[in-house]
Amino acid sequence: MLLRQHPDWRGLPAAVVDRDKPQGELLWVNEHARALRILPGMRYAAGLGVCRALRAGTVPEEDIQSQVAALVRQLSQASPRVEASQEEPGVFWLDADGFEFLYPSLRQWGEGLRRQLRRLGFEAVIAIGFTRFGSYAAARAGRGVQAFESPQQEEAQLRQVPLDRLGLAPRVRDRLAKLGLHTLGAFATLPEGGVRRRFGVEAQKLHQAVRGLEWAPLCPEQLTEPLVRRQLFELPEVDAERLLFLLQSFLSELLPTLAQRHEGIARLQWVLQLEDGSAHEEELSPAQPTRDEAELLSLLRLRFEAIRIESGVVELQLRVHGVAEQAEQSTLFAEAPKRNPEAARRAFAQLRAEFGNEVVQHTRLHEGHLPEAQFAWEVCEELPVARASEVRPIPLIRRIYTPPQALPPRPRHEPDGWLIAGHREGPVEEVHGPFLLSGGWWLRETARTYSYVRTRSGRWLWVYHDRFRRRWMLHGELE
Repeated sequence: MLLRQHPDWRGLPAAVVDRDKPQGELLWVNEHARALRILPGMRYAAGLGVCRALRAGTVPEEDIQSQVAALVRQLSQASPRVEASQEEPGVFWLDADGFEFLYPSLRQWGEGLRRQLRRLGFEAVIAIGFTRFGSYAAARAGRGVQAFESPQQEEAQLRQVPLDRLGLAPRVRDRLAKLGLHTLGAFATLPEGGVRRRFGVEAQKLHQAVRGLEWAPLCPEQLTEPLVRRQLFELPEVDAERLLFLLQSFLSELLPTLAQRHEGIARLQWVLQLEDGSAHEEELSPAQPTRDEAELLSLLRLRFEAIRIESGVVELQLRVHGVAEQAEQSTLFAEAPKRNPEAARRAFAQLRAEFGNEVVQHTRLHEGHLPEAQFAWEVCEELPVARASEVRPIPLIRRIYTPPQALPPRPRHEPDGWLIAGHREGPVEEVHGPFLLSGGWWLRETARTYSYVRTRSGRWLWVYHDRFRRRWMLHGELE
């Protein structure tokens, strides 16, 4: 996906990073980068230290999930049972049982599948084996199409797979390399009892998989085609109420079909083809898959009140994505938690319907040099379960201003004290610091001197002096 965005990077070492910064972590690397020992888990700056020609970029998570779903639909044409890996996007398991009666050999079936994926712009490595982990490891380390003739041949190939080809955590991979363990065969010789104690749970699971002690069934994706309704207008439609009424009639027609399929509506998509030739696309999701027509219409009305149609609508298309219903067990106890997660999901669904799908976000911590680079905002798909814990002592909350606010210049002589926040807050009475922060030479050099200051009014302000800009900035305050 990254090389399709940058065709000129083909033939160069390239990597996908979690964020486009020197401290960004390499998530996936191509073969040219591996040949230079640039491996996943390294920092982008470290990779540049190995090879200045390294190219890196980000691929949004939503684009990856969308492409994985598209590939599952494509692969389902080659096998009725397809499972996509939840941990490693781009890894798929297919059930090849019975195809030896339809093709001269399973290798030819795999070659046809590889050509089909290449026409879509993807390079694939296919391993056809007897075990789940054996075929996975062979595909991670091989090239082209491999078809094992016997379980013994698969096991022999499995023991030659390098450990750095698997999704091991970098710290575990590096510790094993220091012990001279570079292949799965060498790793399998370690005693099982000490693997977890010395290397953790992840290494223990890998150790059990190599020895054939871990088995998992194929969990194929349940593919269902979305239901589609389309309406052409003889005259351009400009009334949002009539468009909403038409969508309501579409839902009324489709709900019985969903009931027969035992599905609830997980996502609604509609496209308005406008008179000027442009198209307006919208999407919304209820709090949970449902067939409640009143709830769906309420969300649709909120979204229609928020959008503005600049031209007449000549065509309306509705796509309804359904998922299998899940029966929920009713509560067994009289006492119920005070928090109602269903109410939170409904509130989030209404916010998304009225203000857009990106409105509900949460912060995610990142490793960064500057304070403003140590967190980022991400879309919140699901409210996490609250797990209360007692914290002693109670910490202070730091409110960070984005961007930092410029403070008035500090005069040389301050007869009344440092009035950092104006006369109303009073002069500064206590200062903690300075705390020096410098760096950013790889992009834009930064030199800051941070301090915590307390004004007479009791406010604790978090300020810094920018050496290059020669001025004081308010970066936040403590509450």
